[in-house]
Amino acid sequence: MSEQEKNNMETPETADTAAENAAAETPAEEATFTLTAEQMAQLEQVAKDAAELNDKYLRLAAEYDNYRKRTQREKENIYGDAKMDTVKKFLDIYDNLERGVAQYAEGDAHRQGLELITKQFMDVLTHLGVTEIEAMGKPFDPEKHNAVMHVEDETIEESTVVEVFQKGFMLGEKVLRFSMVKVAN
Repeated sequence: MSEQEKNNMETPETADTAAENAAAETPAEEATFTLTAEQMAQLEQVAKDAAELNDKYLRLAAEYDNYRKRTQREKENIYGDAKMDTVKKFLDIYDNLERGVAQYAEGDAHRQGLELITKQFMDVLTHLGVTEIEAMGKPFDPEKHNAVMHVEDETIEESTVVEVFQKGFMLGEKVLRFSMVKVAN
């Protein structure tokens, strides 16, 4: 085979390169279309319908997301409210245990037994997240205390709790029962 015949034979790589060079040399033709006024109006109507449907879809997606969040909050609140309602009923039992402890003299075996039961009961409430509202000697807080009596005492600072008639309790940040207190004026 002569040298010229070898040069004339193209390898697959050379053919691809030649095709790319030829494509680069020819300018790309742009396709142009002519639309009638009726076709243009139809096209605009289709675009408008697509925009409306997209808007409806976005609104529906946002509405569903809000619904999902709202139902999640409601579920959490239902559990918390049910827990509060249940624990409130047990606070009356706690009050009766406290009254029972007060009926016996210090050192009496019955008193010691009731004190242990009261402590165990309070441990269960604490495990549920119930805390006692500290009131004695504290400044009066209308969001936690219920003032049922006032006393004039110049030795005590104004608006200070001087006596607790019924202990108050909180469940987390919510007040289960307000403390019934006597306040100094």
